[in-house]
Amino acid sequence: MVSISLCMIVKNEEEVLARCLDSAKDIADEVIVVDTGSTDRTKEIAARYGNVYDFVWCDDFAAARNFAFAQATKDYCMWLDADDVIAPADRERFLKLKQTLDPAADVVMLPYHTAFDERGAPCFTYFRERLLRRARGFQWQGAVHEVIAPSGFILYGDAAVEHRKERPGDPDRNLQIYEKLLRENGSLDPRGQFYYARELLAHKRYAEAADAFANFLSRPDGFVENRIEACRQLAECRKALGKPEDALMSLFHSFAFAAPRAETLCALGAFFMERQDYEQAAFWYEAALRVKQDAKNGGFTVTECYGYLPCIQLCVCYDRLGEREKARAWNEKAAAFRPDSPAVRHNRQYFAGSGGAG
Repeated sequence: MVSISLCMIVKNEEEVLARCLDSAKDIADEVIVVDTGSTDRTKEIAARYGNVYDFVWCDDFAAARNFAFAQATKDYCMWLDADDVIAPADRERFLKLKQTLDPAADVVMLPYHTAFDERGAPCFTYFRERLLRRARGFQWQGAVHEVIAPSGFILYGDAAVEHRKERPGDPDRNLQIYEKLLRENGSLDPRGQFYYARELLAHKRYAEAADAFANFLSRPDGFVENRIEACRQLAECRKALGKPEDALMSLFHSFAFAAPRAETLCALGAFFMERQDYEQAAFWYEAALRVKQDAKNGGFTVTECYGYLPCIQLCVCYDRLGEREKARAWNEKAAAFRPDSPAVRHNRQYFAGSGGAG
């Protein structure tokens, strides 16, 4: 059985750190917590679980994570954020993984659930490099949204980590770091450019975000899944700037990089629904349902785009087209994905004769 060093970087996480470490303590053979300047009880809590180290914050998440990994002594390094949690079923999967993992594996990619629906089920997931063989000496890259590029013998597993935030973080921190890097260096690497554009979009700086996404897309070295996502987010910027035709072209541009993703097809459906072109909208939503979900491609996966969302929108489309029975059938298909959906319940009332669909 392999051994695991859990390596974390934290700052002022007294509200959630014990929850995280309690969920992971049976998995880790060693706990390393690197504190980057806490002023609350974070270090005191961390000391109950393992070794605590201080790191002088330098606006560089990769540097802090590399310091944490450098303290590890076990076969594999595993990382978590303080507001992550491992559910009981996934804890069992992790323990089984420890027992069965081929010790020649360099990287183990595992699901990361970062958003949840009204039932608590994951609705936004992607795979991350969760376990890394210490002997390989992997290094984190990127001052923000840091990453280790998987290489060597890569395995995929099903033991998931859930990102369960209890309070909002500093909404300006990441953007400020990127802007500092731009002042100092004049440019960003492709991944940094992509995430910088996302930060600008999150701050509703649409014109700047559009330029930043266009800059990223003009470069030949961007990760394919990031290029697809950039097309969708550039479409959001152009829509916000009152350029709907340009937004539509941005969505179609994503087809140049890979087979259409359901997220893009749903965005096309939404575009035509807003124009009340329900026939075209239905075409794109039905196309989304033909796409097989594959979170292992490295991209962000919006789970509802592969089932619930197209079905519930097809209910509306066919109702608007006057095909009531077809609309009712799509509502029931949506219910198969999310039985407790308020929209499903509302539509059932409508079909019973007491409301309006949608």
